[in-house]
Amino acid sequence: MIVDMVRGMALSFSPSLVIFDCDGVLVDTEPVAGRIFAEAVIELGYPATYDECLRTFRGRSMASAVEIIEARLGSSVPAGWADEMWRRTEMAFASGVAPIAGVAEAVSHIHKHGVPFCLASSGEMPFIHRNLRSAGLFDYFDGRMFNAAMVARGKPAPDLFLHAASRMGHAAETCVVIEDSLPGVQAAVAAGMAVIGYAGDPLTDAAALESEGAHVISDMSALRDILVLC
Repeated sequence: MIVDMVRGMALSFSPSLVIFDCDGVLVDTEPVAGRIFAEAVIELGYPATYDECLRTFRGRSMASAVEIIEARLGSSVPAGWADEMWRRTEMAFASGVAPIAGVAEAVSHIHKHGVPFCLASSGEMPFIHRNLRSAGLFDYFDGRMFNAAMVARGKPAPDLFLHAASRMGHAAETCVVIEDSLPGVQAAVAAGMAVIGYAGDPLTDAAALESEGAHVISDMSALRDILVLC
């Protein structure tokens, strides 16, 4: 077992591998990227509010998001629509992005204890590389980055997390995932992995993450207390 709960004590995890999501977990991109995406979806005529779009599409791969949009609209998105989303997002982050508060210290702590970790994101790899470099985290994850383009199905399917665990040489049941989105939590649970839900962003629905099986934290410094690193 990698999860222990003792009456009166905090939940703790003893993972063989820690798998980080990227946007909203390592780099502080979700508020801006989510706004750009939600505005573009609504422009297509998608019948939802801004907040509803954030809840629906946060954490999903572009392919998964487009599938939902087209099913709801009953028509295809315009040619080049996805490329335009990446262009708008790239422009928004051209001046750089910051790491999530406390995550650099948490990653360094895991690294110093010799526990393997990696990244598994729905994002496009060029954006992942650029944002990690901007946030000063690239060297930690160089050679240990996996994204939705590598698997048949993106989050909330378990494929990406299972792929990352397999490539890193670890069994799913010994992994802990750190996620901030509902599809990400659902993907981790479907993969048979323990999951820590990060709800530091006010727009994150902490109750929804918890209801899907995540142990929710609002401060990355909490990882030092709940990850038992041997």
